[in-house]
Amino acid sequence: MKNNLLKLLSITFLSFFFCYQSCLAEDTWTYTQSSEKLKLMTPAIALNLLKEGNSRFVSGKMKNRNFLQQAKLTKKGQHPFAFILSCMDSRGSPELIFDQGIGDIFAGRVAGNVINDDQLGGMEFATQVMGAHIIVVMGHTSCGAVKGACSHVTLGNLTQLVNKITPAVNTVKKDSHTASLDCDKAETVDMIAKQNVLNMIQQITEKSPVVKKLVDDNQVIIVGAMHNLATGVVTFI
Repeated sequence: MKNNLLKLLSITFLSFFFCYQSCLAEDTWTYTQSSEKLKLMTPAIALNLLKEGNSRFVSGKMKNRNFLQQAKLTKKGQHPFAFILSCMDSRGSPELIFDQGIGDIFAGRVAGNVINDDQLGGMEFATQVMGAHIIVVMGHTSCGAVKGACSHVTLGNLTQLVNKITPAVNTVKKDSHTASLDCDKAETVDMIAKQNVLNMIQQITEKSPVVKKLVDDNQVIIVGAMHNLATGVVTFI
């Protein structure tokens, strides 16, 4: 009886010990981006960080971050390496799906991930002023704003927003060689969402000479992405 009790206590202690060591190894991820790391980073490295982060999210192996400690570490400054323009959909937080912490990325969110002057200003600040190396325009599957554009929804200020997605609707309609689209079909909505991402990327360099110069100088890259709501997987396009 005594030996069994000692054995049980030993197992319990070892389990706690290895769990504790594992947590220490992860350092509960109090680390956040620094100016030194940002200066050494390239656009390719920045893209890879996002890909690795999404892989962790999909596999359920996200970093065990101490967000309060990260908040304290960044109280006097921030050095994000990326700007993510994504939809406001509650299921697509870029910090989560790319497994990033406080101070790691800028997140611009608006229904349909559309471009406007305010978002462009944010991108210019993120890249030219703060030194971010990548801009990601990310759409997602089953986007309500995209479906609204496809269905020609009108509602207050929402009307002008979905109208910005209409060019993508027209392109998909033209490529499909059809007079009308089935807006209730998930595949159709996702095709429009992807085209909308490509349209928004084009608008960034057309409307922002600041960002275009950074891209031309190979200091910044702009990439498109689609987030699958069902799987969590982000596919770069």
